[in-house]
Amino acid sequence: MRNKKFFKVIVTALSLFILLAGCGISSTSGESSDAKNKSSKVRKVKIAYDQASKPISYIDDKGNPTGYDVEMMKLVDKLLPEYEFEFVGTSSDDLLLGVEQGKYQAGVKNAFWTQERTEKFIFPKEFLGLSSAGLVLKKKNENIKSLADFASAGLTLAPIAANNAQYTIIDEYNKANPDNKVKLKAGDSFTVDVVQWVNEGRVDGGVMIEGPFQKQVIADDGPYHNLKNEVVYNEFAVIKTWPLFNKKEQEFADAFDKAIKKLKEEKKPNDLSKKFYGRDLFEVLDTVKR
Repeated sequence: MRNKKFFKVIVTALSLFILLAGCGISSTSGESSDAKNKSSKVRKVKIAYDQASKPISYIDDKGNPTGYDVEMMKLVDKLLPEYEFEFVGTSSDDLLLGVEQGKYQAGVKNAFWTQERTEKFIFPKEFLGLSSAGLVLKKKNENIKSLADFASAGLTLAPIAANNAQYTIIDEYNKANPDNKVKLKAGDSFTVDVVQWVNEGRVDGGVMIEGPFQKQVIADDGPYHNLKNEVVYNEFAVIKTWPLFNKKEQEFADAFDKAIKKLKEEKKPNDLSKKFYGRDLFEVLDTVKR
């Protein structure tokens, strides 16, 4: 009789243990499920960048993506826990086509705003950075300080691909100044080697961004450093630059706007501008017209 009672106690205790263990497993499983669901809410997005546009966007010596545009997007990524950015290095042409077709959700390439591009991409409300655009000239023509000077002198300009925003800038100037036009010619490729063309005398000048000019000519290790006393860079405009979003990524673009506003309040773009361009371009923001 006593054995029977003892046996019942053992069975009851064992049953209770199994029940509690089961609840524990269920609870753990539930937590794992919740964590998994939370993790699944993080959306991975591909951010294309022009990998050969130093110091704007490029691959460093360790094989990592960097440059002003890339580092700004990395800061945006940190403020958007619902997104996980994957940076994909590519060419300028592939970036444009890839973002348009949805291969990439967004892309950065020191992109200027053009009306034509608004038909293919979403431009967010907030711009990403600022870029200095200038004329590369032979030393003998260093007195040419503006597009008006260049046009008045009747100088020839290096060809620019019609789908390059730099072409649009010159075209806009020509439309606004029909009596003093720059000789604008559309090129077959997206870019030409402006420094080389000017140095060889194939053209009198060419449009270039200051950052690449600094890296190619002024930097001690630049491929054209030997020409630092032969060619000059004369800035004619500081222009806003933008990330390009696929047409279906309005929600993503809106999230970018919120993050970039915070970063601008913290002066992060100013710091990166000084780091990568050697100057705080945001100091002249009040004078930027484009």
